[in-house]
Amino acid sequence: MSESQNLISIVIPAFNAEHSISRLCKELLKTFNKFKIEIIVVNDCSPDKTHEECLKLTKEYPSELTYIKLSKNVGEHNAVMAGIKHSFGDWVIIMDDDFQNPPGEALKLLNYATSNKFDVIYGDYRQKKHSFFRNLISKINDFTANLILKKPKGLYLSSFKAISRKIVKKISNYDGPFAYIDGLVISLTSNIGSIETQHARREMGKSGYTFSKLLKLHGNMATNFSTVPIHIFSIAGLAIAFFSGLYAIITIIQKIINPAMPLGYTSLFIAIVFFSGVQLIFMGLLGEYIGKVLKNVNKEPQYSIDYIKKNESKN
Repeated sequence: MSESQNLISIVIPAFNAEHSISRLCKELLKTFNKFKIEIIVVNDCSPDKTHEECLKLTKEYPSELTYIKLSKNVGEHNAVMAGIKHSFGDWVIIMDDDFQNPPGEALKLLNYATSNKFDVIYGDYRQKKHSFFRNLISKINDFTANLILKKPKGLYLSSFKAISRKIVKKISNYDGPFAYIDGLVISLTSNIGSIETQHARREMGKSGYTFSKLLKLHGNMATNFSTVPIHIFSIAGLAIAFFSGLYAIITIIQKIINPAMPLGYTSLFIAIVFFSGVQLIFMGLLGEYIGKVLKNVNKEPQYSIDYIKKNESKN
């Protein structure tokens, strides 16, 4: 991958974006008319007419647009990896396809990035226009990232960000099947900044993130970039063993003092069920780690490209 001075890359992972992707790309080109930019749209195997809309865009803007269609839905982060691996800009801006990141805010993000010396700049949403459920999940994700990834306090890991070429090169070297862009960023640099940006209300459609996809994303963050969950369960196991032993000693002493005391079948049953549940959770967690190791060893691809049309300036 060669470098191009003064080139800005904008990576847009798209899913069910047939009604927004064309207008978004056109507005970005107008907003960044003073810059040399390339827009890289990665269609994450959308079942709607996103593909047809993107083909029209490549004909209308052959020198500015690179279009990648994936043959299988792999999720936002893997789709972003496909985009940044085909980018050439000095800065790579990653943004959503639904206008919740307005084009003007992308320019604001870039101006802040180029006037400072950070490696990565995150857009910080002071007021998110997501649903209550999405905002709740985001708060849980933020807490989890503080605990597991040890991210800088006060930094919000939004999907709207600008990454310097230096860090993009390092991120591109990661070829594991479970990409998590923010985890890679935090593992590569501590020179991270943020700027307050507007988060607009979704104009049409609904989020592609279902509850199961959000759980999968957060589980990937927890088990693919940290061993903290294993440590937590180890500490929990020690604590449970300590209190179980203490309870057993107390029970024995009570039985010696009062031989007529009935045996606690109910408490025994509850204890067995509780500890069995803890063991199953821990075994499931170990299974997640082992499964990820197996897929990494087998070199499962991050994504598979079904169609690609590079912008003509790079042909």
